[in-house]
Amino acid sequence: MATKKWVLDASHSDIQFKVKHLMITTVTGSFNTFSASVETEDDDISTAKIQFNADVNSISTNNAQRDAHLKNSDFFDADVHPKLTFTSSKLEKADGDDYKLYGSLTMRGVSKPVTLNVEFGGIITDPWGNTRAGYTVSGKVDRTAFGVSFGAVSDTGAIMLGHDVSIIANVQFVAVAESIAA
Repeated sequence: MATKKWVLDASHSDIQFKVKHLMITTVTGSFNTFSASVETEDDDISTAKIQFNADVNSISTNNAQRDAHLKNSDFFDADVHPKLTFTSSKLEKADGDDYKLYGSLTMRGVSKPVTLNVEFGGIITDPWGNTRAGYTVSGKVDRTAFGVSFGAVSDTGAIMLGHDVSIIANVQFVAVAESIAA
């Protein structure tokens, strides 16, 4: 068996988040700068070791004022914690092309275990001879568990922002040409 390295094709990938605002609508945002790498034993994705990083300063909600607020100490505190990271500990087959991804998410300097859902899109060889793999990753995290509690309860007792943040990532990886013998 050989260890295969995969690098993110950022031009064919995105990561979004969604959170309730005033508990009546959902606001969507994304990170425009992120990276990820995967290592597998050959093409066996159940052996995947995954690393992910997002640049907090690349956050975008299509509102410059809100983006600036999200970067300050009320939320991500980007000056002190410029990266959001995820490191996998296990990928477990659930059913068919569905998996459970276990790992540690670090946001605002706080690391917590998380479980995410993964839908494996498959592995193909593109017209240029590159081996590609695609995944959709989704899940929810409680932002207050990471110290992001602004807007959890307003002065009037109303919840301004939901605690749960939905994460949706569509990612495509390209196999690195050389593999490492096991």
